[in-house]
Amino acid sequence: MIKVAFASNDRVNVNLHFGAADTLMVYDISPGYAELLGVGEFVQANMKGENRFKSLSDGQTNIIDLQLSAEELERLAAKPPEDKVIAKLKFLEGCSAIYAASIGTSSIKRLIMAGIQPIIVGTGQTIEDLLNEVSLALHCGGLSWVERAKAKAERAAAQNPAAPHTPSGNGLRLITSIEELE
Repeated sequence: MIKVAFASNDRVNVNLHFGAADTLMVYDISPGYAELLGVGEFVQANMKGENRFKSLSDGQTNIIDLQLSAEELERLAAKPPEDKVIAKLKFLEGCSAIYAASIGTSSIKRLIMAGIQPIIVGTGQTIEDLLNEVSLALHCGGLSWVERAKAKAERAAAQNPAAPHTPSGNGLRLITSIEELE
């Protein structure tokens, strides 16, 4: 129903800075199910600046919600994009969100302009746990960005009633209620 990406070099944990990520994984997530749609591999970038070693501590999540002024949007449009991010933004087209261990301010603004929710998570966050969190939110609500993405996907499906995506059967079964955790 919605596509979500993860910055991971081990394909298990979210452990990479978005701008320097050499691997991005995109999943299609529905309530109770997730399927890996693709893995993008990029040239590894060396990070610079004061935030290059910054990350959140275990278990923390930071959902970015910026409101950009018209001047900021104009300035971003005029600024030539950084090569390391262009290919990633193209790969992420159609995604609702990207989970990463860190995301620079410039990339946050560009992701938001592209309609992709940037989410910074602390070390130790597994992709499977985050997929379950999104699955639960798709079924029960509770995450505003998921609700916006779900509404956008439903509007798009109503306007373009193309053939529905048929799962390959190679996906992950996810939770849709707290009771399933017990």
